[in-house]
Amino acid sequence: MAIQNSDSNEFVLKASCTAKSGIVAAVTSYIASQGCYISELNQYVDEDSEQFLMRAVCRIETGEKTVDEIRDGFSAVAEPFDIKWGLHAKSTMTRVLLMVSKFDHCLDDLLYRHRKGELPMEITAIVSNHKDLRPMAEREGIRFVHLPVNKENKREQELALLDIVKETSTDLVVLARYMQILSDSLCKELSGRAINIHHSFLPGFKGAKPYHQAFHRGVKLIGATAHYVTPDLDEGPIIEQSVQPVDHTYSPEMLVSVGRDTETVALARALKLHIEHRVFLDGNKTVVFK
Repeated sequence: MAIQNSDSNEFVLKASCTAKSGIVAAVTSYIASQGCYISELNQYVDEDSEQFLMRAVCRIETGEKTVDEIRDGFSAVAEPFDIKWGLHAKSTMTRVLLMVSKFDHCLDDLLYRHRKGELPMEITAIVSNHKDLRPMAEREGIRFVHLPVNKENKREQELALLDIVKETSTDLVVLARYMQILSDSLCKELSGRAINIHHSFLPGFKGAKPYHQAFHRGVKLIGATAHYVTPDLDEGPIIEQSVQPVDHTYSPEMLVSVGRDTETVALARALKLHIEHRVFLDGNKTVVFK
């Protein structure tokens, strides 16, 4: 029978556990027994943590099994190895909530890529502590929620954000230059499902006017880092980084302009990697199957 090529019968399997013999055989044998074809398979063992990580892209080739039925049956395979796993139908798009403040370059880039089909996701809402970018959301027909934040209402507004996340069944929160520090409790609540973009390689040039700091240090390379959000400010597991060579002729304003480009590229790549289920958290770092 010819292999069908449709998102409706394709899925991505992610699995992680302590490394031991027999895992690959058990997983691939099960997939084959369900009438599935493995079109892509990646695996890695972290020798330090002894963690085994696997990502498989599969397609139902024969039989009458559905993705849901294959998912239900995988528990019996996972249990003997204590595998932490997820089986994601490719037809089910990741539901993403975008958070912004006043800078518009990352939001504009993500909306463009989404509109062109480069980022197959469903945007559940755009949340901001300012109203400046409301017209961009309205132009795309996306719900815009204004949650102004100050010292007195910070916790209240974070709870309102979590209500929106729950109400919209949001899978991932993206801080597309959202200029507010999230509380430790919110970071823990969104652990593994919130991505931030930082305006440098980490760590470096924290605080206000990072590109002016870079100018005064005479840097020769600037970059941006997309990472998962953790209570440790700007020190979460890194997903993607983008760099651009510069020299002494670059003014602070020129560095800002180049920095915008590196930020949009790093964030878009990180988001795409996440929604394609290519990223594994491995302690304080990530393993990314590209």
